[in-house]
Amino acid sequence: MDAFVAVHKPQWDRLHTLASKRRLSAAEADEMLVLYQRASTHLSMIQAVEPDSPVAARLSAGIGRARSQLTGTGENVFVAIAYFFAQGLPVAFYRLRWLTVIIGAMFIGLGAASGWWVYHHPQIDLIMPEAARESYAEQDFVNYYSEHPSSAFASQVWTNNAWIAAQCVAFGITGIWPVWILGVNGINVGIAAGVMYEQDAAGDFWLNILPHGLMELTAVFVAAAAGLRIFWAWIAPGQKQRLTSVAEEARRLITVAIGLCLVLLISGIVEGFVTPAPWPDWLRIGIGAAVLAGYWTYTLVLGSRAAAAGVTGDLGRYDSGNHELTA
Repeated sequence: MDAFVAVHKPQWDRLHTLASKRRLSAAEADEMLVLYQRASTHLSMIQAVEPDSPVAARLSAGIGRARSQLTGTGENVFVAIAYFFAQGLPVAFYRLRWLTVIIGAMFIGLGAASGWWVYHHPQIDLIMPEAARESYAEQDFVNYYSEHPSSAFASQVWTNNAWIAAQCVAFGITGIWPVWILGVNGINVGIAAGVMYEQDAAGDFWLNILPHGLMELTAVFVAAAAGLRIFWAWIAPGQKQRLTSVAEEARRLITVAIGLCLVLLISGIVEGFVTPAPWPDWLRIGIGAAVLAGYWTYTLVLGSRAAAAGVTGDLGRYDSGNHELTA
């Protein structure tokens, strides 16, 4: 054993020196690869004779450092988080910008039509009795935002909205679920608006909807847009196989569900603490508008930069597996 160590120790020392360097030249990298292979063979020979010897332990540690230098270590978690928020998430939002606007316009149109229908319905008592409408306009609508502690209400709203957004993305491939969610919510908002207008409480409606609703509804529009994009990838895959097209689009847009959890957390805080607060109307609405402006600034500025840099939001080639070649 002493003779074996004496003959090969210079190579092991050289391997240790190369593995300790921060950067290697091309020739040094080639040299370290050869030394790494030789040292691995030497280690197997030593372990066959004296597996628990100090020589084997030291050589194994040196080979481990060399392996890390050759193959690289895993990506730093903080770098991955920074990449997600600076490029991956904004480019996912950016790719959905126009569809988000279109869905928002259709939602507003549906809500306006529903509200107009309720307001002008000749037999509105069949929709909601007069006593119930008066109670809803005078107490129920406004008290909904203040009858529970702010922290508990914000947590409840966040959980519910995040679950709806996740469903829109996950079940978007059906092409039905996001449309159904938007339709039901649009009609409900319209009915509420129609009743409040009919009871001359339109001001209370807007003052309690706008502070949090600007961002909350936009987040639902984004989730629906992501789900419908996945559905379209299945309907029109182009030259790719349908499963391949859906898998690529889903990988790019599942980040939207994660990002919207944070967006809806902010919206829930606004709904729980700002909407029922006894602050001036301009301040409450201004906070809601500032949150919405922050979202679109984040999306358009960082998203456009990431898109121009070629970021798609998909996983890296190693993590996403082999890619099909298409003409």
